[in-house]
Amino acid sequence: MSKIKTAAKDRVPFLQKSAFGSGHLVLNLLPGALAVFMFFLVTAFGMDPWLAGLLGGLPRIFDAITDPIMGFISDNTKSRWGRRRPYIFVGAILSGILFALLFQMSEDNSIMFNFWYFLLMSLLFLIGNTVYATPLVGLGYEMTSDYNERTRLMAFANIIGQIAWMLVPWFWVVIADPTVFPLSDEALRVIGEMGLTGDELQKITDEKLQANGVRKLSLMVGLVCAVLGILPALFCKGIDSVKMGNRKKISLNTLSSSFKELFQGIKEVSKNKPFMKLCGATFLVFNGFQMVASFSFFIIVFYIYNGNYGDAGTWPAWFASLTAVVTAFMVIPIISRMANKWGKRKAFIIATVISIIGYILKWWGFDNSLNAEFNQTGFGKGLNSFVASIFDAINPFLDSIGMSWFSMDASQGGPWLMFLPIPFMAFGLGGLFTLMMSMTADVCDLDELENGMPRKEGTFGAIYWWMVKLGQAIALVLGGAILTLVGFDEGAVSQTAETMTKLRIADIIIPAVTAAIAIWIMWKYSLSEKRAKEIKVELIKRRGEL
Repeated sequence: MSKIKTAAKDRVPFLQKSAFGSGHLVLNLLPGALAVFMFFLVTAFGMDPWLAGLLGGLPRIFDAITDPIMGFISDNTKSRWGRRRPYIFVGAILSGILFALLFQMSEDNSIMFNFWYFLLMSLLFLIGNTVYATPLVGLGYEMTSDYNERTRLMAFANIIGQIAWMLVPWFWVVIADPTVFPLSDEALRVIGEMGLTGDELQKITDEKLQANGVRKLSLMVGLVCAVLGILPALFCKGIDSVKMGNRKKISLNTLSSSFKELFQGIKEVSKNKPFMKLCGATFLVFNGFQMVASFSFFIIVFYIYNGNYGDAGTWPAWFASLTAVVTAFMVIPIISRMANKWGKRKAFIIATVISIIGYILKWWGFDNSLNAEFNQTGFGKGLNSFVASIFDAINPFLDSIGMSWFSMDASQGGPWLMFLPIPFMAFGLGGLFTLMMSMTADVCDLDELENGMPRKEGTFGAIYWWMVKLGQAIALVLGGAILTLVGFDEGAVSQTAETMTKLRIADIIIPAVTAAIAIWIMWKYSLSEKRAKEIKVELIKRRGEL
């Protein structure tokens, strides 16, 4: 247990923690919803898959450029409201509005019109999101200077942020549900006048339903994000920057010198060895997880249910949502206590080892024969009967409020064992972002000690999340390549037994290996609680603070 008691002035009040957590909810909800909605560019708006891929990749390049620039700007901003909060307030509103506008396309437009509309709006949305996200991350790093309070703050924020991942999996279900987002009478009349029958009629109706669902749900997501996003600007407090010296003047006249200072700051950050270890470990753990993130869906549908989406029902959504619930309410609190007792480095290593055990357990959790045997046991039959009785009781209520999509069919049994690895796997990402963001705040102190003012929380945050985005982009490419290598045929109704075996092996080996390498990188991470305390004391003396 840590022997250093957190001073009262270093504790972050509950209201500020909640407001910062609402910001993290927005940080997760916007990209999560974007990933789901972009899938419907192909199925609902008729976008060519290659063009849809460009729409996913080109804006990421632009995003990689704007993040460090925004970090530098917020680090050097002087205003009566602080360095971060004005940008967070404006960026939240811009992000919400632009996200909603991003999907207000018509499926009746030409493909190229929708392509250029979406590309332009994506660039504008990413500007708004960068104005919001980069200062928000920087604000979190400076809300407290206490080693352990930083972990508690990030843990609390990530618990609230996990709500996004509880909601996003259900977007797949509700978008095409005619009871949630029904077509207008005018749209039904137009479809009827087409004179289509059979499969053609069903195809057009499904496309119209999906497009309508995307448009309406994006409006709701944008509004929620705009409202929740401004809360950190209203209630959170960062470091007192009034006396912070050596800040650069940000203006058009100083543009060339500002870019020179920006690259100098990035150079200084890249020489920070503890920070580079954090970036490397994050890249590996997150990249390994993201590379196989979609594999669980494919395994549930094509292995457990032999390609029958109807039989698979809501099981994939339940798997993803339950993972977020366990991460938020079980894993993150445990990790926070582990960090307080044994230190952040040991907590990360232990959490990552536990996640590797979880990945290995997926082999048995997704095994068809074991799940069938479980459903034949007395406990399995009792579980099926219990869950079925619950949904039989609440289904009339769900139907009455338009949430029939939330139901689970457990009357014939289900792949219950696939939920067993979740508490172990959740330690991976649950520990990663809770601990790494806390450790990055410690690294900002080290940078001030070595390089002086101004503090570079914005630059550190921008570069750290640039690594996350880079890992995500690479994971999307490599994930698709792995599906091709194992012989997965997206156009086939069912997959071969050999393909599914290879896919299940890849689903385990890839994240386990990348996590193991991350442990090796962090094994000699040197910024301990004792060293962080020494740095803090030295900085207080240097600043002339009491």
